[in-house]
Amino acid sequence: MRTTLIVLLSIFTIMETFSQNITTDRQPFAAGRFYPADKDTLTKNLTLLFKNCKKSPDNWTVRAIISPHAGYQFSGKTAASAFSAIPRNAVYKNIFIIGSSHVMYFNGASVYNIGDYITPLGKIIVNKEIANKLILSNKVFQFPTNAHIQEHSIENQVPFIQFYFKEKQTIVPVIIGTDDENTVKKIAEALRPWFTPENLFIISSDFSHYPPYKNAVETDKLTAMSIVSGSPKTFLNTLANNTSKQIPGLVTSMCGWTSGLTLLYLSEGNNKLEIKLIDYSNSGDSPNAGKDEVVGYNAIVMLDKKQNEMPIRGSENSFTFTKEEKKQLFAIAKSSIQSRLYNNNKFVIDEKSIPENLKKPMGAFVTLKIDGALRGCIGRFISSEPLYNVVQESAISSAFEDHRFSPLTKDEYKNTDIEITVLGPLKKIKNIDEIVLGKHGIYIKKDNRAGTMLPQVAIENGWTVEEFLGFTSRDKAGLGWDGWKDAEIFIYEGVVLEDNLK
Repeated sequence: MRTTLIVLLSIFTIMETFSQNITTDRQPFAAGRFYPADKDTLTKNLTLLFKNCKKSPDNWTVRAIISPHAGYQFSGKTAASAFSAIPRNAVYKNIFIIGSSHVMYFNGASVYNIGDYITPLGKIIVNKEIANKLILSNKVFQFPTNAHIQEHSIENQVPFIQFYFKEKQTIVPVIIGTDDENTVKKIAEALRPWFTPENLFIISSDFSHYPPYKNAVETDKLTAMSIVSGSPKTFLNTLANNTSKQIPGLVTSMCGWTSGLTLLYLSEGNNKLEIKLIDYSNSGDSPNAGKDEVVGYNAIVMLDKKQNEMPIRGSENSFTFTKEEKKQLFAIAKSSIQSRLYNNNKFVIDEKSIPENLKKPMGAFVTLKIDGALRGCIGRFISSEPLYNVVQESAISSAFEDHRFSPLTKDEYKNTDIEITVLGPLKKIKNIDEIVLGKHGIYIKKDNRAGTMLPQVAIENGWTVEEFLGFTSRDKAGLGWDGWKDAEIFIYEGVVLEDNLK
């Protein structure tokens, strides 16, 4: 009898997961709640949203977008801006829609595999073959499909897909039910085989929930810029910093942060991709909506640099480094510190082994951290010396010559993280609106006093532009908090390379 029950349970499980004959289409839940339930009204609504939204160049090769999922009257225009970054005639094999659950918690992800998605605009096909493969091959995807039934984050994106694209699309709807970072990383790894140019990823998420209008604008920009940085670590630090500020009413900086983190894990280390913030609004911008408790909406796009006429490798403004080149820079930094620490001599670099890309005269900073706390940071903006030499000298100076710290010890070295920031040329600005947090470092100069902070510092600390300027002016240039207002301000871009010495 026991054997019979086990066999029956196995049969039922297989039937639920893999049956191609018995299907249960996912019926609309958000229709009439978040968007019009009537087909004609919905079509007119979408027509107006795309007519009035912000337009992007029509030659971008888009790999992913982050689009909001609130009621269309609040976030629809921003969502349309996100979709408008994609050429309408683009054809994808699959569109992966990833959202974080609003209705239930489970320790993984749920992919809908038993039917298709229905909206007032009709049926959109679910790629059940991929869905079944994800479930069969990955424990983190073995969770019930009923997570989709009352979840609006996926559904709210579907009418945009059905309306916008000229060709019919196939979707893979994924709901993330966990807030565990390691599990999210496993979800990303399971999805990695499909994170290719032939597929599109849509991350469905709103941003800040319920702070006052002004706080929302500042918080949402910081969160967006941490995503633009492409670094999962920077993103997570920014979320933590936002929370630590105890902003009135702020419940979350990004309701779908696990979905956003999934995208960052998928794209981490891929220097052929670029992330751009293309539009922003919040619910307070809507007619007759209050400004005391608002929800923020960012439209963010991830592009393929190679297909979008970005600077080619080896050009004057190129900051791309191969995996081997990065490895070599970190080897130089580590060996230079070790030689000084253990042998009290200078590490000799084999110049013949250095690739031409590392022989270019470039500025760089080397930053040392222990458990996330600064332990040393020294470098050069402009250098007539090759990059590999600048990295060597900066690594030694950061470890042993930063006057803010005592020389690095052997015990500390075992727990030290190293970061190399390669810098672009300085550009003098007249308007601080030109400063993009997470993208630009700033250099403030007045008379014989000057100081700088690297691009990642503002994001790591959750600063606004004014705070970035104030801290740099006061703590680095010695000009006082408002000293930047009558000083020269320069911006520069940098590529942040991370490694762990542990």
